[in-house]
Amino acid sequence: MTSKDSAAASKTAVMQNIHGTMEFLRKYPPFNQMENSHLAYLVEHCQLRFYAAGESIIKPADGPVQHFYVVKQGQVVGERPHSARRGTETTFEIASGECFPIAALLGERATRTEHLAGEDTFCLLLGKEAFARLFGQSAVFRDFALRGVSSLLDQVNQQVQMRAAENLGAQYSLDTRLRELAMQHPVSCSATTPTREAVRRMHEQHVGSIVIVDDSGRPLGIFTLRDLRRVVADGGELAQPISALMTQKPFHLPPDASAFDAALAMTERHIAHVCLVEHGGLVGVVSERDLFSLQRVDLVHLARTIRNAGTLETLIALRGDIRQLVERMLAHGASSTQITQLITLLNDHTVSRVIELTVEELGDPGVPFTWLCFGSEGRREQTLHTDQDNGILFEARDASEAESIRQRLLPLAQRINQQLARCGFALCPGNIMAGNPQLCLSRQEWARRFSTFVREATPENLLGSSIYFDLRTVWGDDTGCEQLRQQLFREVADNSLFQRMLAANALQHRPPVGRFRDFVVARKGAEKDTLDLKKEGLTPFVDGARLLALVHGVRTCNTLQRFAELVRLGAIERLDGAAYEEAYHFIQQTRLQLHQLQAVQGQPFSNRLDPDSLNHLDRRILRESFRQAQRLQTSLSLRYQL
Repeated sequence: MTSKDSAAASKTAVMQNIHGTMEFLRKYPPFNQMENSHLAYLVEHCQLRFYAAGESIIKPADGPVQHFYVVKQGQVVGERPHSARRGTETTFEIASGECFPIAALLGERATRTEHLAGEDTFCLLLGKEAFARLFGQSAVFRDFALRGVSSLLDQVNQQVQMRAAENLGAQYSLDTRLRELAMQHPVSCSATTPTREAVRRMHEQHVGSIVIVDDSGRPLGIFTLRDLRRVVADGGELAQPISALMTQKPFHLPPDASAFDAALAMTERHIAHVCLVEHGGLVGVVSERDLFSLQRVDLVHLARTIRNAGTLETLIALRGDIRQLVERMLAHGASSTQITQLITLLNDHTVSRVIELTVEELGDPGVPFTWLCFGSEGRREQTLHTDQDNGILFEARDASEAESIRQRLLPLAQRINQQLARCGFALCPGNIMAGNPQLCLSRQEWARRFSTFVREATPENLLGSSIYFDLRTVWGDDTGCEQLRQQLFREVADNSLFQRMLAANALQHRPPVGRFRDFVVARKGAEKDTLDLKKEGLTPFVDGARLLALVHGVRTCNTLQRFAELVRLGAIERLDGAAYEEAYHFIQQTRLQLHQLQAVQGQPFSNRLDPDSLNHLDRRILRESFRQAQRLQTSLSLRYQL
């Protein structure tokens, strides 16, 4: 072979190697979305290096990071010192197609974690200067480097929405800004306008509402077709000023609020119109009809139908409509937070109506009471797979009166529990229900029970605190419930031992990721090869957020809202809080999709997932989400020296 032939063969081999490496990278994000020229630049400037199992790839003592690493074959594990008692702890595993250590490279600092080869491993190494140039040229690569798992979550959401558009033939998003939906020139009038004139304007403009404004354009009230029907039915005089008949202080949102915000407000407040106000002035109106055209399923109408249902059979039938709504929202890429909030809201309406229908059936017990909810319902994080966690609170002067009231309320509470079960809310296996005499208590009795949880941190009481401390009112006066919450914050703040015990309890459910494999799954029985998304994935975040919220006086019960408030208070670093929120969101989203698939296939609801059923991108983000749960637990163990 001539030197010319040898050179040509060598060049061909190099090109084949570059082509093969590019094809390998195209299987994984963010490389699968990069332009060919940028991906080729990355490959051409990479070197391939082998690391034997157990060999250190990069560690803090090496100083500022000089290379960007991509795992081509094998596995990399990250370890950092934990404590003298526990030595080192694996904080993450990096599989084929994943990269590291981006944060240290961008920060021009040393890595804080030692990266070791978990098995014989090949890595692609890109030098610091080439990384900087690629960072400047490729928007996709830059976005990934700056945002990490957030950019991957965007890819997942885009894929879901693209599939929805293909299946349903239209774009759909509850994230649509209200300024895009609203009538930009809303029909309005002054407070002195005769009602007949206002109705004439509504008729001419073919609208269902007119907003009453002052001289500066600030909304004073709203008058709708529903109001007109009421006026006519009552024999009202249409010559009188509209101010006498309008609904005062109409609810409003800013134009940049989302369609979801408007749908939630309409559902909660039983209204059909939302004013858009900017800089104090009216700029638009969004109607229930506007949202209906976006949603395909009329959420506001569904909520109204539930609240006005005349029989239990109607409520039972409407549960199917709720499942259909969830199915369409999932198909259209709605977030897990939006879906769980709406499920909880519709469930609240159902519970309230069941209570009212049962009171009509059995008769008024003659004493006011408050219906409490706990657990996921208390946190507004319900899915279609839910059982009852509820109780009753009432006021009593002493123990004798409390017992007398309890005996009057228990038959009603037990009947409500049974009726809710008929509506699809499974009876609680642990009997955490208002029909249980131990959960139908006066405010003083609830206060003593909560105090016992804090003072006597037995395993049973710690379990109770993880359920009952996420409480809120569903029906009735909220005063007593709020007093309980205030007492709870005071007692937890003054008891460091209970805080430590609660932290230890928050470490009980470990995320299902191990050192030598992607996921830790059940090895035998009916649950073989599956993991529990709720217990092993969501619970670590829920328990950690609850503990920190109680310690720092955060009043909201919702897990994501707790993280946001803890970040605002400085109790959690901003980047950590964002990572926890994104991880929790993705696990919940995966769980909702699993439940929907089970519903379509006629299978019983379960939180157990076979991770092999996921595509590569979903597997990668799920694994990263579990690792964030590990990080939260590690921070709690360090904070409370566990």
